[in-house]
Amino acid sequence: MSEMTVQIVTPDGIKYQHKAHFISIKTPDGELGILPNHVNMIAPLVVHEMKIRRIDKDSHVDWVAVNKGIIEVKDNTVTIIADSAERERDIDISRAERAKLRAEKDLAEAEKAHRIDEMERAKVALQRAINRIRVGNKY
Repeated sequence: MSEMTVQIVTPDGIKYQHKAHFISIKTPDGELGILPNHVNMIAPLVVHEMKIRRIDKDSHVDWVAVNKGIIEVKDNTVTIIADSAERERDIDISRAERAKLRAEKDLAEAEKAHRIDEMERAKVALQRAINRIRVGNKY
């Protein structure tokens, strides 16, 4: 069976690098599954739960909370450059839940005061916190 190298890079450095048979990512246009020998491409990513089926055994799946970025697929190498990314095993659920509560509070206050910029920031923070909680609960 063919394989591809999957690498996730953030401003803090390489967060993930393994061989895989399949990955699932999400772009603004929807979900996309990538298999080895995929056509070369570049696409933007949204906040989402990335699924990586590793080559060591079929049941080995890694989940990564990806917070926006871009994906490049070229010659069986998948590179994700993300604002931030965390593997399921590295997510502190209680910290993510506190971030969710903070974002919900900030969103409510911004909506009450009709501050559009603050509302957008709070929505993004809430989306990221929920994504981290979902991925963290898969561990």
